[in-house]
Amino acid sequence: MNVFKGEITSLPPDKSISHRAALIGALAEGTTEIANFSGGYDNQSTLSVLRDAGIAIRQEETAAAGGRVIRNVVIESRGLWSFTKPSVPLMCNNSGSTMRMLAGILAAQPFRSELVGDASLMKRPMKRVADPLRQMGAAISLSGEGTAPVVIDGSRDLKTIEYLLPVPSAQVKSLVAFAAMHADGRSKIIEPIRSRDHTELMLGLQTIDRPDGVREIIIDGRKPVAAKPFNVPSDPSAACFMIALGLLGRNSEVVLRNVCLNPTRVAYIDLLQEAGAGLVIENARSEGGEPVGDIVVRSCSGLKPLRISDHGVVAGVIDEIPMLSVLSAFASGEFELHNAAELRTKESDRIDALVVNLQRLGFDCEQYPDGFVVKGRTGVIPENAHIECFDDHRIAMSFAIAAEAAGASLELSDRDVAGVSFPGFFATIEALRQ
Repeated sequence: MNVFKGEITSLPPDKSISHRAALIGALAEGTTEIANFSGGYDNQSTLSVLRDAGIAIRQEETAAAGGRVIRNVVIESRGLWSFTKPSVPLMCNNSGSTMRMLAGILAAQPFRSELVGDASLMKRPMKRVADPLRQMGAAISLSGEGTAPVVIDGSRDLKTIEYLLPVPSAQVKSLVAFAAMHADGRSKIIEPIRSRDHTELMLGLQTIDRPDGVREIIIDGRKPVAAKPFNVPSDPSAACFMIALGLLGRNSEVVLRNVCLNPTRVAYIDLLQEAGAGLVIENARSEGGEPVGDIVVRSCSGLKPLRISDHGVVAGVIDEIPMLSVLSAFASGEFELHNAAELRTKESDRIDALVVNLQRLGFDCEQYPDGFVVKGRTGVIPENAHIECFDDHRIAMSFAIAAEAAGASLELSDRDVAGVSFPGFFATIEALRQ
């Protein structure tokens, strides 16, 4: 196994916060300055569609240590109704976050718009987007399969809503909140299972935590949004890959600086610590309303198998499951997942993608509609085994980390897809290699 040591100060800026900072900036009155904006393909898609919808955006790039590029974004906007009718369909590429959250804003704009994406995004379900917006008075049409293109005939007179989230989804919660900001009156989102709460924090929305564990989010419509600066911390989902590298490597120690430690984003760290992983949080602090800190990772030879089934836990680690499953399989030979059918609607069918590739690497797997189990390895890793990435950045990076840590030679069908969320992914690994 390879050895990895060093300090990472160049993790990608948080993808989720970058999306929301740009969208909130487009709704604000005045100049919004966003420091350390993500250069990932998905976040650049958000900037592109905002420009096509009439928002003035300037992006400045400066070089930093280690070849890193720091991107600062400046958005000029006049408030909630600053958008103009696009002359072309709005291309979201592979970004489901862009398509879903922007739909909530466009539903309140008094013109027709159309959201499209690449071949992968055009297959992803959008009925969960259309349902609440139709209840609020927007006319939304989808394909016969309930997928994009999402054609929106927006209304400046959206109705208020009390919306019970049918599944935990920060994207759906956010799109309803963005739409409700334009409605004339008070709306409420009811969230039985917590999902990431960046939108609430960044907008300063009122939240009520009920004794039964349900959270209520209150949105008072048509309140002006004052422009303010945002500083984007490092992405904890990107950190997961480097944590796995440090845990699986031999005699390794990796320090990750300035990582967002929002409790709705780092449930995977709790899981790993409970399983015996060598993880320590240092220099914990608050920046821009978000908890931030440094993560120290040391290699671990006795990691217990991960078994994930609780609905709340699944919702909290949904983006990290690809890496967690591969990490658990390589560290312990076992992994078990249930109540995660949502994974089948991501950039790929991630349950099937993980099982297919783990089986190619000699693991005994069985999949179910809502998860899968790894029962052990049936043999050694085949020489030059082929990994199918399915155009999915998290699948590609998960198996790239496994290959590096195991010292195995794996052939990835598409290395470049890692750039969707982690530009410089392979360069970061090389910088840690001893």
